[in-house]
Amino acid sequence: MAKKITPLYNTTPLPIAVRENYAEELIIVNNQLAFQLAERDKRAAELFIANTELAFQLIEKEKRAAELIIANKELAFQLIEKKNRAAELVIANKELAYQNNEKENRAAELVIANKELAYQNNEKEKRAEELIIANKELAYQNKEKEKRAEELIIANKELAYQNKEKEKRAAELVIANKELSFQNKEKEKRAEELLIANKELESFAFISSHDLQEPLRKIQTFSSRILADEFDNLSTNGKYYFERTQLSALHMQTLINDLMAYSRTIVKEKKFENNDLKKIVNDVKANLKEELQNTKAIIETHHLCTMPLITFQFRQLLQNLISNSIKFCNPNLVPHIIIESSFIKFDAKSTENCILDKDYFHISIKDNGIGFNTEFKDKIFEVFQRLHDKNEYKGTGIGLSIARKIVENHNGKITATSKIGEGAQFDIYIPAEQK
Repeated sequence: MAKKITPLYNTTPLPIAVRENYAEELIIVNNQLAFQLAERDKRAAELFIANTELAFQLIEKEKRAAELIIANKELAFQLIEKKNRAAELVIANKELAYQNNEKENRAAELVIANKELAYQNNEKEKRAEELIIANKELAYQNKEKEKRAEELIIANKELAYQNKEKEKRAAELVIANKELSFQNKEKEKRAEELLIANKELESFAFISSHDLQEPLRKIQTFSSRILADEFDNLSTNGKYYFERTQLSALHMQTLINDLMAYSRTIVKEKKFENNDLKKIVNDVKANLKEELQNTKAIIETHHLCTMPLITFQFRQLLQNLISNSIKFCNPNLVPHIIIESSFIKFDAKSTENCILDKDYFHISIKDNGIGFNTEFKDKIFEVFQRLHDKNEYKGTGIGLSIARKIVENHNGKITATSKIGEGAQFDIYIPAEQK
């Protein structure tokens, strides 16, 4: 039986796609082999060139070896020369070391000298700066001296002018002293005349209280008797004349009483006592009881203080003001008088509303009477000044003068404000402390 032979390779036909892949790979492999052959040829050419270069280098090395033999001989000669130089160099190094030591010594000395020089330079700079400052200060002082000199010249001129002015003032003062001496003598004369006048006033007051009142009382008494006993025997004119005589006598009596009251306000010694204003008002109300009842007047009081007063004078002051309010009342109204007082602390920082430059009491007396024109607010305090006809309102025109004099005796002030038909208000300011 024949043996079956197995083919070395697979003879089964490959698919077309596989064969195409193999063909493409074979082409690539052939391309790579061709590239490698080309590279080998280049390497072979380069190796030939490198062998040629190596042969040239071997020839050069032989030349270098010959040159090296010559150089070694030269080097041996140089070594011998170097040994000779080395011996010389040892000697030179020793010399150099000595010189270096000397240089170091010089350098150390130089460092010290430089430090000293630097210190001296610093000191010189400081001295220079100090000298600059001193020069500036000297220049400033020179300018100041020049200014002082100019000021001194001006001051001397001013002093000379002032001396002349002083001489003028001295001359004027001499004249003024003479004038003052003359005025003092005149004042002494006036004082003596015033003393005489006061004595005469006291005499007048005595005469008014005694000598004048006695004949006046007789006139009033006899005229009253004639009217009582001889009334039927008198003619109509006679009766009229006697009635006028009685009214004139009564007016004169009132005038004498007012003058006496005014004279009592002129006191040499002022005795101040702490008084309750409420008590003084009550005393005045008691004195004016009849007038208050007749007019049905109302007196309203608020916050009445205790203050230093001349008792009898202040009682007279309030009585005069309240009497005035009753006298000049509005005929269509019941007289209504409001009396108030308050303490005012003086404030030096705010003096606008302060009437006195010290602590003081303020007393106001307000009524609902007929009032008066504000332009007469100062005139009403003058002696014998009247704002109404004497036939319309009785009085002598002395009451408010007495009031002002009493307030002045208390070192205070009194003012009046009013409008016609709207009543009047009197404001009194009395110091809280009296000396």
